[in-house]
Amino acid sequence: MRAVAWLCLACLCAALAADDQDAKRLPDGHGKDLVVRTCLQCHGSANFRKARENRAEWAGTVADMIDRGAKGTDDEFEIVLDYLSQNFGPDSKVNVNTAPLEELKSILGLTEDESKSVIAWRDANGPFREWQDLQKVAGIDAKKIEAKKNWIAF
Repeated sequence: MRAVAWLCLACLCAALAADDQDAKRLPDGHGKDLVVRTCLQCHGSANFRKARENRAEWAGTVADMIDRGAKGTDDEFEIVLDYLSQNFGPDSKVNVNTAPLEELKSILGLTEDESKSVIAWRDANGPFREWQDLQKVAGIDAKKIEAKKNWIAF
């Protein structure tokens, strides 16, 4: 019983500590609210934003989260699965105006310093409008950005 109480307390603390900006920066769409409610209660979005899984792989991930204690109905988890598959599938792009550090690193192949520079630039200057805008960021390898331009969204 004590272990269950600690597990619930850990999830509660994680939920309270979750950055509201993390939820706001997720792509809009049907199911976003369920993803925020079911997924961000125990971990940040970086856990799934850096993955680009197909529907079957996301189904396995969702099943694993259910086994770990994620709460919801079968219909709700189907909506979560749809949202993850659509926004973080193998062909989905990285929105450089909302992506956290981990997604910039893992999907675009930026270094930690380059990723931090992208985030600092967008925080100071507003959203990027086209992939060439990323070349204005100090310390960015322009060839790396150009090579990944088809993976970039705004």
